[in-house]
Amino acid sequence: MGLIKSTERQISTRCTHIRLCVCRMMEVEVGRHNVLLVRSEGIYSAIGNQCTHYGAPLSKGVLSGHRVRCPWHGACFNIQTGDLEEYPGMDCLPCHTVKVENNKVYVSDGILGLSVRVCAQVPCVYVVACVSVCDGVLSLSVSAGSASLVCAETLRQENFGGRIIMVTRDNLLPYDKTRLSKVNYPNSLSEAFSSSVLLSWQAMSLDTEKKKVTFDDGSVQSYDQLLISTGSKGLECPGKDLENVKMLETPEDARQIHVACMGCHIVIVGTSFVGMEVASYMTDKASSITVIGSSELPYQKTLGPEIGKVTMMMLAEKDVAFYMNDNVSEVRGENGKVKEVVLKSGTVIPADVLIVGIGVIPNSEFLQGTPIAMDSKSSVIVDKCMRTNVLEVFCGGDLATFPLTMAKDQRVNIGHWQMAQAHGRVAALNMLNIPTELNSVPYYWTVLLGKNIRYTGYGEGYTDIVVKGKVEEQKFLAFYIKDDEVIAAASLNYDPAVSAVAERFAAGNTITKKEAEYVATHIPLSHCKLIIIFSPGRQTDTSTHGHTL
Repeated sequence: MGLIKSTERQISTRCTHIRLCVCRMMEVEVGRHNVLLVRSEGIYSAIGNQCTHYGAPLSKGVLSGHRVRCPWHGACFNIQTGDLEEYPGMDCLPCHTVKVENNKVYVSDGILGLSVRVCAQVPCVYVVACVSVCDGVLSLSVSAGSASLVCAETLRQENFGGRIIMVTRDNLLPYDKTRLSKVNYPNSLSEAFSSSVLLSWQAMSLDTEKKKVTFDDGSVQSYDQLLISTGSKGLECPGKDLENVKMLETPEDARQIHVACMGCHIVIVGTSFVGMEVASYMTDKASSITVIGSSELPYQKTLGPEIGKVTMMMLAEKDVAFYMNDNVSEVRGENGKVKEVVLKSGTVIPADVLIVGIGVIPNSEFLQGTPIAMDSKSSVIVDKCMRTNVLEVFCGGDLATFPLTMAKDQRVNIGHWQMAQAHGRVAALNMLNIPTELNSVPYYWTVLLGKNIRYTGYGEGYTDIVVKGKVEEQKFLAFYIKDDEVIAAASLNYDPAVSAVAERFAAGNTITKKEAEYVATHIPLSHCKLIIIFSPGRQTDTSTHGHTL
């Protein structure tokens, strides 16, 4: 590691310098700090090495130009300033001073601080109202109110000095909703950003002409600019009024499910993210687990049949029973509690607890009768600036349908944490008359039995899959193909492959089917971990580390 000189730690030896020339970044210990030392275009910089989302080591991520992308969940940071440039990171990274003397690199033990971009205050805006992600109005918070949370945070970072009101029908401040089905407890993400937080309030109507929102207690709140991010709610199934019929939407739901399922026979309806993750979580807690799916395989529409089959096998090995191509026709109760679940096929399944995760519908009822444009599914239509068709009204999160840049501006509805955060930031900047368009690349993940499947892009309508590795061995990288181009990618035990693909998408560079096939058949695993995708027209030398992004 070298010698400590004054408050600086010498990082360089000839060997270390050579490694940086090849890899361009490495993890080093500087005093009590875990630091990412980066060499880009001949310039050294040093920032914190742990992603501010879940603490992933950025040294194992993907370096592209002046930013590094997290290997786990795709957050991006500027390697020179530490600025957060893509979510789901929750904060910027600390920076360290770097200098080079006599062919040795020195990194300061002291932290320069977090970089925050600040713009001039816009005096014409006085009140910002943000309707939160699960019902509420005039401000952020609600279940997984990431759009509202980031909107308020961005307004304050950009030096907005007006009033921010955050309203939610929940009785909690914003939390990480992605953790509910994975570990069954949430972490509070933030205190209010010098703003009013109104908990347990529900929006009942909106008057866009008078700029007023009416709540369930009859109170009325005026606004200057409004962010609507009321999210979605789960679809119900028969037997909803019986005790121990559960839906996973809030931390209280998670706690109740955990307690109710211990040592019991549970039935889960739905084989997408919530249903499969709850089944995974309960494998060592419930007496028996039965999963009911309407398709042939889990995740069939999102991850495809190949991956769906292996996820089904993973859980089946833990004695999870599956009834596929079937639906619930009746839920029978006894003394007010669920007793049996009857399928359309005639199968009767004993149940102490029934967990329903069969899809969602937008929380947009209170917008009916307003001039705000919605699509056929009652999602709110916005442009790339998150603006609705009504002046000073914005929308984000699960409720919004928006043009996705990487999908050639196709209008999409993506109910994932990272995208909702990006919505909040873009909405806030445009509220402040800082023209900003949404250019984020979708990135999400699911956890089954402690193993992470990562996904980036937008794979709807794919016609072919190119797979590197073996899906059945639970070690693979899958490319989803449409019109001879890669439109999405998923991986298991292949980090940082999906982050490398996401960075390629973010740069606006096409990945052809031919490139994907070359990676799948010619590039060794050791090289794929360093760089997965090769730029069009370049010659690939697999005897070295290949070309960087």
